[in-house]
Amino acid sequence: MLEGIIAALIGGLAGVGGTTVYVRTRAANGKHSADKLIADAKTKASDIVLKAKDDAIKLAEEAKKEETERRKSQEKTEARLADRESALDRKLDELDRRAEGLRAQEDEVEALKNEIRDIRSRQQEKLEKIAGLKKKEAADKLMEMTERDIKQDLMGLVNKLQNDAKDTAEEQAQLILVSAMERMSSEVTAERTVTAIKLTDDEMKGRIIGKEGRNIQALQRATGVDILVDDTPGMVILSSFDPLRRQVARLTMEMLMKDGRIHPGRIEEVVAKAEKEIAKEVIRAGEDAARDVGVVGIPKEMLELLGELKFRTSYGQNVLLHSTEMAHMAGLIAEEIGADVRITKTATLLHDVGKAVSHKVEGKHHHVGAELARKYGMSDEIVHAIEAHHDDIEATTPEALIVRVCDALSAARPGARNISAENFAERMRDLENIANSFKGIEKSFAISAGREVRVIVRPENIDDLSAIKLARDIANKIESTMQYPGTIKVNVIRETRAIEYAK
Repeated sequence: MLEGIIAALIGGLAGVGGTTVYVRTRAANGKHSADKLIADAKTKASDIVLKAKDDAIKLAEEAKKEETERRKSQEKTEARLADRESALDRKLDELDRRAEGLRAQEDEVEALKNEIRDIRSRQQEKLEKIAGLKKKEAADKLMEMTERDIKQDLMGLVNKLQNDAKDTAEEQAQLILVSAMERMSSEVTAERTVTAIKLTDDEMKGRIIGKEGRNIQALQRATGVDILVDDTPGMVILSSFDPLRRQVARLTMEMLMKDGRIHPGRIEEVVAKAEKEIAKEVIRAGEDAARDVGVVGIPKEMLELLGELKFRTSYGQNVLLHSTEMAHMAGLIAEEIGADVRITKTATLLHDVGKAVSHKVEGKHHHVGAELARKYGMSDEIVHAIEAHHDDIEATTPEALIVRVCDALSAARPGARNISAENFAERMRDLENIANSFKGIEKSFAISAGREVRVIVRPENIDDLSAIKLARDIANKIESTMQYPGTIKVNVIRETRAIEYAK
């Protein structure tokens, strides 16, 4: 047992000693590693410092090198500028010397000019003394001698040229007019004063007439057109001297028959709608006419008045067709004689535009048309050509003469115009104008071929007694101012309406 204890003590001491030796050995190894790491770090640090110093030295050397190059470049630039400045100074000095030389030469030239003037003056004085005449007298005498020598020759030449012009002018003018007429030959159309509308069935005729004739009376009152329903089976005849009213009435009848609802209130709505449609058609007609002739730049207001001529007649001849036909002929003639084609065509197309408002404005249509053209900014040449296409104003330009000639050509064709129809239309317009001249008139229509004047008055201005007196006054004025066969009925209509809405 004792031996066991002693062995255990020896083992323990050996273990402690081994551990101590291990620890010391490890500590010695760790210190050695640390010293090695420190030495390596110092070596790397010294290398980095050396490299940084080398880089700094290189940068400094490069900076010095760049500074040296910049300084050399600057010195070169300064030297170049100094050379240029010297060259400019030399050039300025040379220019100053040349300017002095030119001034000296100018003085010499001026002196020579003065000397030449003196020589000419002395020569002229000597010539005047020798001839005994002043310069102006000599020139006048020379002109007189020359005129006397060639006067007879000039007179003979002028007479020959005049005779040749007279011989060829008439023939040339005839050729130009015939050529224009041949190229623009168009068919003759006669405008009528009635329009026929076919009924869909016999029942429609009764609906158009209405109870106790209310519908047909409302139609006649709203459109100003005489409506005949019993003259032709299956047809309704619209009679009016004003084509524009007939077109409104025709369109109204067609819309009413298509819709089927016919009563006085509906009739007024459809008439208003038809008037708007006809207004659009008027504008389209004016634009189409200008496009057909090839004229641009016409004001919109003048185009609208031109379109109204589609529904106007002159002695039975459609005025818009007459104007477009004239414009084509005028363009051909203007090209032949060298006149302004644009002015000629524009003036010819618009020459009768005053007829669109002649029933509203007092005065002859060519004067009214010229005022309208002037109002809407047309050129003076166009205004003059419009105003001078009849004989009361002298035509002073070739364009105005062409308009006058073409007007006569278009109207003189056989069958182009119907004098009796135009007289009839004028009488119808006169009847309406007489009625409209009284106060309180809203509308007036000449119907039944001029045998009746239907006058619609404003109920707030004319009472029942005044309406009776107004009818008598209109009849008296017609009797005193117009000539007409038979009798004319004056029908004054006063209508009062009371309208209220249930909400």
